[in-house]
This record gives sequence, structure tokens and C-alpha cells, in this order.
Amino acid sequence: MKLPFLLPIVALLVAAGVARSETIDVDDSHGGRVAEYDARWSGLAARSVNVRIVGPCQSACTVLLGHIPRSRICVTPDASFGFHLAKRESATATLWRAYPGDIRQWINQQGGLNVGFIWMRAPDTYRYFKKC
Repeated sequence: MKLPFLLPIVALLVAAGVARSETIDVDDSHGGRVAEYDARWSGLAARSVNVRIVGPCQSACTVLLGHIPRSRICVTPDASFGFHLAKRESATATLWRAYPGDIRQWINQQGGLNVGFIWMRAPDTYRYFKKC
């Protein structure tokens, strides 16, 4: 007995499995426009991507923390997050809103956002994110 009605369902399940397992590597992101990164990470979050931080994620790149659930982010020993004030106040507000409370607390413990970078590296990254 042939079951042709199952083919679309199987195809859908396979496609869903591929989308769930998609992993984006962040290895040398120097940031850019916050609005562009915000839109990019929003779209990637809608696709349920996993994110592997393998190098610097600085400036606007860090807005990913507001879109990608921490359960889908992992960090390697070379991972780092660079936080700072954006050029525009509204962009800084977007970044700040994106950061979970414990990350904001960590930033404040380092002196708060300013024009220079505050770098979160291992072992601090391991306190907030799972190892890859």
C-alpha cells in the first residue's frame, strides 16, 4: 500500500530538522549599524538558529543577546563580547534593552558602558553561556 500523502509531511519534518540544526559561527564581527544587526539577528532567531561564538562579537553584534535564546548560544575559549556606548543614544538604548539582566549587571560591575570597550572573555563567558 502506497501512502503518497505522507511525502509532504516527511519533507516538512526533514526541513524542520535542518532549520533547527542550522548553526551560525560568529568569529570576527566588529559590529556596525545597530539597526542592521538587530534586523539580522531577529530574522535568524525566527529560523531558530544556533549560534557558536568562536571569536570577537563586538559593538552592534552583541544585540544578538536580545534575539537568540541563551540555550542556543555556545562559546569557545576564543569567544569574546565587546560592549560599549553606540554613537547614537537610540542605538545604545537598543543594545541595552537587548542584554539580559545578568549581562547588564556584569557590564555595570565593570564600570558600565562607555566609549571604550568592555570585554567579556573566558572564564566570564563560561558563567553566562555554555561551552561549545
